[in-house]
Amino acid sequence: MSHSSMLKARRQHQKTRKLLDVVAKQAKRLAKQALAGPAVKREKVKKEKMKKEKVKTEKVKKVKLTKEELGRQDAKKSSAGAGKKGAS
Repeated sequence: MSHSSMLKARRQHQKTRKLLDVVAKQAKRLAKQALAGPAVKREKVKKEKMKKEKVKTEKVKKVKLTKEELGRQDAKKSSAGAGKKGAS
């Protein structure tokens, strides 16, 4: 027997064996189903969807600074600027 015919025979054997296995599995499955009796379907329970409520955000109004506070800010800016100049 040549190598190619041997491979061909092996493929054929595998194919028939697989078919027989499939038939056997189906028969076993059908027997199991018959033994179990008629299937009882469970009713699906629908969950109610919760609607997300949007939370309103309040806008904060900007408060105008007093002259005193503005003066303090200017003083901070000028001192910060002077520090930078001296360092470089």
